[in-house]
Amino acid sequence: MKHGSVISPKARTGLTGLRSTTVLALTLLGLAGARAQDTPPPAPTTDPTQVRSGTYRLDPAHGKITWSLGHLGFSTYYGQITDVAAEANLDAKAPDKSRISVTIGTPSITGLNDKLDAHLRSPDFFDTQKFPTATFISTAVEPTSPTTARINGTLTLKGVTKPVSFDATFNQAGFHPVDKLYTVGFDGRAVIKRSEFGITAYLPMVGDEVTLRLEGEFKAVP
Repeated sequence: MKHGSVISPKARTGLTGLRSTTVLALTLLGLAGARAQDTPPPAPTTDPTQVRSGTYRLDPAHGKITWSLGHLGFSTYYGQITDVAAEANLDAKAPDKSRISVTIGTPSITGLNDKLDAHLRSPDFFDTQKFPTATFISTAVEPTSPTTARINGTLTLKGVTKPVSFDATFNQAGFHPVDKLYTVGFDGRAVIKRSEFGITAYLPMVGDEVTLRLEGEFKAVP
């Protein structure tokens, strides 16, 4: 179009219509995008058959083991294990085929007391300089109800490998409201005898049976 030329009324009407159509299309696209972003994810499910099968890794910020044992007959003493890494392969259609492996950093075993923590790291107990990790590898999963299972496997602790089982309870699965990642949550419980793993200091005054309470949020691996 040459400089100074005059747009005819007909052409002007056509351009106005084109602009209106373009604006309308962009507005509709924007509304559609906004609706898609505003659509909330499905609510978490407590039905384990609806869990997405696949590989999951433990969220280290929400995966802890709380231990307890009898102390001189006066109390039950509690502590935690905070360095826990785990990977699970979940099969919702065949839960017995699911598997889990766990690695524990033994220096993270704490009695919530600096003096006790130093003693726990010594050869009297976990000898963490010589044995910096402990592992659990599952060998079988036995469903015990629609939402519970017994996980059988081998625990290697302080250089000793023994069969150990723990009872797991499925909590729920779905998109986490904070990080938006697909998450599966479990609780668990196990009882082991520390003497079977060569940890015999102060027996029988300090209890041999150690109760382990497990909590974990597992994130789906893309």
